[in-house]
Formats: sequence, structure tokens, C-alpha cells
Amino acid sequence: MTTADSTRTSGPQALGGPTGPRGNDRPGLRTSGDRAAIARARLEKVITHLLVLVGVLLSVFPFYWLAVMSTSTTAQIFGYPPRLTFGTSFAENLRNLFSSVDILSALVNTIIVSALCAVLVMFFDSLAAFAFAKYDFPGKNALFVLMIATFLIPGSLSLVPSFILMSKIGWVGTLQALIVPGAANAFGIFLLRQMASSSIPDELVESARIDGAGFFTIYRRIGVPMMRGGLAFLGIFTFITAWNDYVWPLIVLVDPKRQTLQTALQNLNSLYLTDYGMVMAGALISVLPLIGVFIIGSRHFIANIAAGAIKG
Repeated sequence: MTTADSTRTSGPQALGGPTGPRGNDRPGLRTSGDRAAIARARLEKVITHLLVLVGVLLSVFPFYWLAVMSTSTTAQIFGYPPRLTFGTSFAENLRNLFSSVDILSALVNTIIVSALCAVLVMFFDSLAAFAFAKYDFPGKNALFVLMIATFLIPGSLSLVPSFILMSKIGWVGTLQALIVPGAANAFGIFLLRQMASSSIPDELVESARIDGAGFFTIYRRIGVPMMRGGLAFLGIFTFITAWNDYVWPLIVLVDPKRQTLQTALQNLNSLYLTDYGMVMAGALISVLPLIGVFIIGSRHFIANIAAGAIKG
């Protein structure tokens, strides 16, 4: 190498001159605008987390307050200022609860009714929704519109006709009167029909038909897996609705041994004196299974939503 070549090599290029990296472009160095953008992003992230935390606390506080009241006496519940710490009367409230009503039988009856209603609704609603979404038959649109129109009818209007029907077939006072009328509903059919229409390709169904698969085979192997997220939501929603139902069980269950949890807890309210600690203990027992069902079912629901988002 000549002296001129060595001079060119050790010139401005080697020292990071005009053709080398500029000061503002070097890694680790940022402009004031970049630092401001990073600070804003961090501030937005902190504010978002704080809002989520506040929302979680507001959602959890009613359950915490229910647990506090279930461990307190009536005088402590109505005391001022209200106590936010747990009391020592939970065992006494439970003893009074079990001596006042047959809470275990009511709990078993409620579990049976809610579980069967959820299973039947998921089965029948998914069958109807899959047929409405992927099959053509005479009167399909008219039947679907008629089904949607049932949303306009208040549920209270069907109480008297339903009771007369249950009386005619001899189901008054039995759990069948709660299970069979709730075995299907228009809301679930509409929800799953919309999901099946958008998530199940027509080509997949047609290819299964060409291979000789029947309706129930296609439904079981294609429809159910593709609607699993909607089925999880519908099962949770139906279970909670059946669990919290009060008016219809109060009307049709005339046998005290066949009461559900909500109607049994209603008997704790006295005309002159009510032990609210005992009532809150019963309410806590009625809420805990719902929390467990929601946690178990929501895992499948959220997992299917996440899978759909990844596929999308």
C-alpha cells in the first residue's frame, strides 16, 4: 500500500467523518423527541395499568364485602362506620343457616337443574344453529325470523301458560318443570348461528358431504370444534341464569324438599326480624360455585378467542 492509500484510509472515513455514522444516528443516543415519545408511552402504560387495577378492585369489592358480612352479626353489618375487616361469627351464621333451611338439598337441586339446562341448551342450540347456518331447507328464513321475534315477548307473559302446561302433564313440584322448558332458547341459537356462519367454511362442509358424511357426523367433527368458544360462553351464561332463577322456581316448586337455592334463601327473610349475617352466609354459599364455574369455563372461552386471533 502506498502512502496516499494509507492517508485516504486514515482520513475522514476512518474517523467517522462525513460518510461515517453521525452523532444522532449512533446506537444509544436519542433525540429529545425520541425521549419524549418514550416517556409518553410509559405514562400511557402506567395509566392503563392503574385503570385496570381500579376496575378489578371495583369488581372484586362486592364479593369481599359479602364475605365480610357473612362473618359478622346483624349489629356489626349495620354499624357505623362500616367494618371492612372479617368478623368472628361465620361459624355461628352457618349453624343458624343449616338449622333454618335444608341448604344442602337446595344446593344439590340447583346444581342438577343448572348443569342439565346448560348441557341441553348447548346441545340443542348448537344443532339448530348449525342447521340454520350451513343447510338450506324450506321455510328457513321465515322460521329464523319467527324465532328471533320471540325476543320481543317478555318472559313474565309465559309464566301462567307454562304453569298450566306443567299442571296438565303433572310436573308441578318436580325438577323437570325447570329443566325441560329451559332446554333451548332463541338467544343461544342466534349466537351460535352467527358464529357458525362466519367461522365454518362452506367448502369444508361440502367436502365432508362428498365424502359421505351425514349431518350428525359433520356436526360432531366440524361444527362442534369450530363453535367451541361460543359453546363455552353459552354454557357459562345458561348455568348462571338457571342458578340465579327465582320467579319460576318459586311458582312451580310447591314441594319444600324440591326447592332450589334461591327459593330456599328467600325463606330466611322474616317479617319482623332478619338475621342478615345468616342471610349473607347463605348468599356466599350460593356465589362460590358460580365463581368456580366461571373460572373453569372462561379458560376454554378465552383460549378459543386467542386461537381465533392467532389464525386471523
